[in-house]
Amino acid sequence: MRGSYYSFYQRASNGFREHPKLSGLGYVCSGGGLVAYTNVRPVGSVYADSAQSNIKRKKVVVLGTGWAGTSFLKNLKDPSLDVQVVSPSNYFAFTPLLPSVTVGTVEARSVVEPIRNIVKKKNLDVCFKEAECFKIDTVNQTVHCKSSQHTNEEFTVDYDFLVVAMGARANTFYTPGVVENAHFLKEVEDALKIRRSIIDCFERANLPSVSEEEKKRILHFVVVGGGPTGVEFAAELHDFLYDDLIKLYPDLKDYMMITLLEAGDHILNMFDKRITAFAEEKFQGDGIDVKTGSMVVKVSDKSISLKERATGETKDLPYGMVVWSTGIGTRPVVMDFMKQIGQGNRRVMATDEWLRVEGVPNVYALGDCATINQCRVMVYIAAIFSKADKNKTGMLNVADFNEVINDIIERYPQVELYLKSKKLKNLVELLQSDKDSRLNIEKFKSALSEVDSQMKSLPPTAQVAAQQGEYLAKCFNRMKECDENPEGPIRFRDSGRHRFKPFRYKHMGQFAPLGGEQTTAQLPGDWVSIGYSSQWLWYSVYASKLVSWRTRFLVIGDWGRRFVFGRDSSKI
Repeated sequence: MRGSYYSFYQRASNGFREHPKLSGLGYVCSGGGLVAYTNVRPVGSVYADSAQSNIKRKKVVVLGTGWAGTSFLKNLKDPSLDVQVVSPSNYFAFTPLLPSVTVGTVEARSVVEPIRNIVKKKNLDVCFKEAECFKIDTVNQTVHCKSSQHTNEEFTVDYDFLVVAMGARANTFYTPGVVENAHFLKEVEDALKIRRSIIDCFERANLPSVSEEEKKRILHFVVVGGGPTGVEFAAELHDFLYDDLIKLYPDLKDYMMITLLEAGDHILNMFDKRITAFAEEKFQGDGIDVKTGSMVVKVSDKSISLKERATGETKDLPYGMVVWSTGIGTRPVVMDFMKQIGQGNRRVMATDEWLRVEGVPNVYALGDCATINQCRVMVYIAAIFSKADKNKTGMLNVADFNEVINDIIERYPQVELYLKSKKLKNLVELLQSDKDSRLNIEKFKSALSEVDSQMKSLPPTAQVAAQQGEYLAKCFNRMKECDENPEGPIRFRDSGRHRFKPFRYKHMGQFAPLGGEQTTAQLPGDWVSIGYSSQWLWYSVYASKLVSWRTRFLVIGDWGRRFVFGRDSSKI
């Protein structure tokens, strides 16, 4: 799942390829679904003349209705496109609020918006099919789908361009017993199952035949994973137990316990150290048992086996319910596709800076199912150097390097970030590490390799996925314009320029709600805010980022209802 909203927005080469021409059918895969552009027109469409219907329209298929796919659809404006969306879910879910759904702070219906509502007001032909893609055939440019209905009907969809945004699944690291006994928190259905399971635990523990020891086990809630999702769920669960359920089950007060397991040294290790320290201190004060350096090696139906890193000892931890939140893994259909295109040795599908899947034409990948390959810089270093080396001497005069500096920074945004971290004004200062005013190709490689080694891939968050979807939609909208007036960096196969600038992620910050109306916020500029004021900032940001006015009103209404009446304890 994608943690808090602002955390959700943060993500060698087979050779450089030209951007594909959008002249035929296109498919887009995102967040678990598929979108395609077809010749099928909505009922009631009116045409100026019959000749228009004979024009072959660009066809795009989008797989998925998650953050990436929905963002792509929302920002797509080219009326010449026929779009077909294929996804097992006929709605978009605001996943950062799923921890709130698990305890009834927010209702499930409030965080979802039907995908047809999102696209119906657009001046596009968009057709949605509730189905799941199980195979992508790049040779014949088709996707094979299976209906999500009980009929299990199979069908194929042709594409000229495919956008894969199928999201990811929970990563169990092949730990025995996790799939059979643990809850995950990636989908709305997962949140509803957790909600029912919490109430079931209390109802079972309240039976007169249950022993004291069994009550302690049943009401022991374990969260595996100290990232944003695990921490936020633990905080929501604590508030639910001690603000609401304790009033309904007063005799069970002394049996309730929450344990948060983290294999690393700290929880929220991707946040500022001040936030990590505050979170651990607050959880300790709230009675949440935070166990760091604890790796889960097995999950049975009633206990978890832990291996303590410090001592190497293994011990069993009885539990009543366990929620597994330890990262994401690749979906089987994406793994099969990666093997088909020669990426079988990777953990996640690789794209270039323009979100094009490496090794296959006319296919794009966004969101959690893919990552921009950050290790491709060495492939083009010689070409960059050659472009700057006008005299072909094999040595580069720093003064001549200025012509390609902007292209390098545009192509490799990690260079700019690295310069800021080193407090250098420009790349020339980085290259002038000694008194030699010239540099050769090896020194150039060394400098850029040092830059690239310091940069990490973009995180699998909703924030990253949404920005990628918006970026790709704008590329589709401006395809004709940028064919005539390219704006991107220099292409090294010829003297021209690429049609688009590469994708650039802009981090807007991240939140970590800690319960008790306290939230931590880490915003751009190394600005950290902790406490009650950050909670109101969290409310305002989440409300503003909801996909529709309907969901905004519903969520704000749920927040208000919770303040007045508390959380609902029914299993409905």
